[in-house]
Amino acid sequence: MNEHIVTSYEEELALLDKKIAHMGGLAEHNLGQAFDALERRDPRQAELVVKSDKAIDQFERDIEALVISMIARRQPMANDLRHVMVALRIAADLERIGDLAKNIAKRALAIAHESHPKPLMTGLGHMVELALKQLKAVLDAYSERDAEKALAVWRDDAQIDAMYNSLFRELLTYMMEDPRNIGISTHLLFGAKNVERVGDHTTNIAETVHYLVRGTNVADDRPKSDQTSTTLISHD
Repeated sequence: MNEHIVTSYEEELALLDKKIAHMGGLAEHNLGQAFDALERRDPRQAELVVKSDKAIDQFERDIEALVISMIARRQPMANDLRHVMVALRIAADLERIGDLAKNIAKRALAIAHESHPKPLMTGLGHMVELALKQLKAVLDAYSERDAEKALAVWRDDAQIDAMYNSLFRELLTYMMEDPRNIGISTHLLFGAKNVERVGDHTTNIAETVHYLVRGTNVADDRPKSDQTSTTLISHD
């Protein structure tokens, strides 16, 4: 009976990790598809991303329900308790990343019929590429229980900030050159801020993975270098 209980418990912990992996994969996919929709001016694809966000929200609810059930029935201690609580925290960050991808898709819908300045789209594309790379790496770090890999992601967040700072200045210049550029530039600016915030949530996950593996918080200050003086707030 004890072996059956332990096996069942291990299966539930494995299911928790599986749900996190699926949720993370969907968040990655949506972010990539949202930028593709923006770059290609494809409103149909943008709408698919907006609708797909509901699946990410459902994953978070499923993970939350599983965690509550496991705590109530299993009363996990020490490492197991850390495992289930960490899964809950990661799910919350992945849900926000899904929201940010949805926000980018909404920007794509808003400017689907306007021409985009290619250099600016290239810069935003590089930001998205790095954000996706870091998100994949931190999800791998979680599945592999690799604290060093998580720390590498944590340190690299400054790269996304630097890209955002550069793009911010380029967009301001583009707006000042011609007031007719203000509309599309504002949408791209919010899109860039969404990607920068994806980096922040990925960094949160990296800190959480480090805590899961080593049982301690990251000792150093977060490597943050967003130098823009304007705070941009994205609406879901």
